[in-house]
Amino acid sequence: MAGKRNSRSNTPKYSRSARVSTTLQEIIADELVRIDDERLTFVTVTGIDVDPELNRAIVFFDSLTDDDGDEEILQAFADHRIRLQASIARQIRAKKTPILDFRPDMVIRSAARIDEILKSDRARLERESSAPPSRFRRRSPSSCSTPRGAAPGSLLSTSPQASPATMSSP
Repeated sequence: MAGKRNSRSNTPKYSRSARVSTTLQEIIADELVRIDDERLTFVTVTGIDVDPELNRAIVFFDSLTDDDGDEEILQAFADHRIRLQASIARQIRAKKTPILDFRPDMVIRSAARIDEILKSDRARLERESSAPPSRFRRRSPSSCSTPRGAAPGSLLSTSPQASPATMSSP
């Protein structure tokens, strides 16, 4: 009985498809370094989604060429898909290897676009804050004048009938 293993200690902490995905990403990244193709020089595998049956794997990639070079990169992946599949078959311990499908990673590109928009908006705000005040520019609450006797930032009305100077005591 001392040699009997506890089956619970060997249970994986995450799903099989997630483990296969991580392994595939490592194998494909290593193989991309070995492939001598200019079209794949600045390509990064950003993630892999493997279906639960391990029939298909979607390989997401990004490159320095962005959208402009996607067609060439997809063609290069198509040209080298059999080599990548063979490398996976040699290195992975499974009855079958998933068929690879390559797609550009739109999440990373969308995040880059959002970052560009935020940077340009920040630069615009900095330009506006350093520009001389215009006639129609909205003033901040701290730069607005307050009625006599009112604390800065208080919500007292600035109309003449509500000012403390014009109010009569009962």
